[in-house]
Amino acid sequence: MVTKNGNVLLMVPDGTGIKNYLYSKVFQDSDRPIILFHNFDADTLRQIKQHLTIERDVVIPSYHESLKERWYRELIHVARIKYNARITKNPTLLKFWKKKKGGLKKNLFYRSVARASRGIRSYQKIQSLEKKYQAALRKNTFYTQVTQLLKEEDITSVFCTHQRALKAPTVFAAAKDISIKTTAVIYSWDNIPKARLALRADQYLVWSKHMKKELLYFYPELPAESIHVTGTPQFEFYYDPNNLVSKEDFAATYQLDLQKQWICFSGDDVGTSPHDPQYLADIAAALTEAGMDREVQLLFRRCPVDVSGRYDAVVAKYPDLIIDMPPLWNFNKKVWTAVYPTYEDVCLLVSLAKHADAVINVGSTMAFDFGMFQKPCIYINYDAVEDPAWSTETIYQYQHFRSMPSPDAVYWMNDKEHIATIIKKALAQPQTSIDSWFEVVVNHPKEASQNIKKLL
Repeated sequence: MVTKNGNVLLMVPDGTGIKNYLYSKVFQDSDRPIILFHNFDADTLRQIKQHLTIERDVVIPSYHESLKERWYRELIHVARIKYNARITKNPTLLKFWKKKKGGLKKNLFYRSVARASRGIRSYQKIQSLEKKYQAALRKNTFYTQVTQLLKEEDITSVFCTHQRALKAPTVFAAAKDISIKTTAVIYSWDNIPKARLALRADQYLVWSKHMKKELLYFYPELPAESIHVTGTPQFEFYYDPNNLVSKEDFAATYQLDLQKQWICFSGDDVGTSPHDPQYLADIAAALTEAGMDREVQLLFRRCPVDVSGRYDAVVAKYPDLIIDMPPLWNFNKKVWTAVYPTYEDVCLLVSLAKHADAVINVGSTMAFDFGMFQKPCIYINYDAVEDPAWSTETIYQYQHFRSMPSPDAVYWMNDKEHIATIIKKALAQPQTSIDSWFEVVVNHPKEASQNIKKLL
């Protein structure tokens, strides 16, 4: 393994990674030059460079996944999903393998993957597939290009903020073959059982001891000493008073009524929670019917990557009750890689969690964000519409919810008829046991950046 103090190659494949790792203190004042390996647009690069000193940025070469690579990648995923569902006795994990819809060729491809997966039941066979996938990666011309680039840029360490980025496995394979140290972050607390660990790294960074235990359970071939409990830097923002706007300024910016209580409704992406607009409509109608629209305002924060107009009709119907508070992200609907946060969105989210009195959503990690200020979260737990493909009953059986020590960590909105009653109760008695759940999922919330720096 290379030990000299060369350049760090930093891969950040998504907007959340920009926020958590480039806007936090992880790479601030680094004693080693940072080279950003990216496919960002010019506006995103300018935003990043305002907050992080970068030696230079290098565009990731074009990558065309071969049919063999794609075959092994998808087959490993479905085989692991089935294996994980068996060992946990949790069939909801099967929901995380979805056949892609498309033309005849795509349909035939995914049918053949599903058919091939039937004969893979042992973990040894999955391991054999992993080796074949790694071999296939090394036959792509992208591997040769990346190997040359790593040598030319004097890279001695590669760091990626997401374990399932499509281009990253080849980059990590190239780095391994020329003895460059590699570090992969497990993106979120709910990711490990979903069988999307595509990278093979020298070290893995996780949020907590709970996540380390899960990673070893689902990937027993990984050495325990390669998994480091660092925490995640995303919660450090809440401890910095510079990220907090005063309640008066916050109200003035969004024309909020300081005499009313504020409830945040946080939406998710359409794939995760397709009926969020109906939930928002149900809540608005219930508050209006109960006369609570004179006492509260609904602050609506959509999922940052949801650029659809699916909420527009609901927001327009309740202009005095629902205050649209869109994330402050750089949006380019035509270019997916140009959807990234501004630093101002960090301040918006911190201030929203501080000044709102509660948050409502379908099983979101936002429970932890608001819990940083001891604000209650209300989980929606009823089906707004009949949908054979989606139900809250399935959502809350997902593996990551087994980490909840007690259902009292959040309030539960179990039916449409008692929406106003549950909201009143949460506002009157905001204390929950969210802290005990947070302590399971997140360790070192104040020291994550420093912990990661030490490892690098």
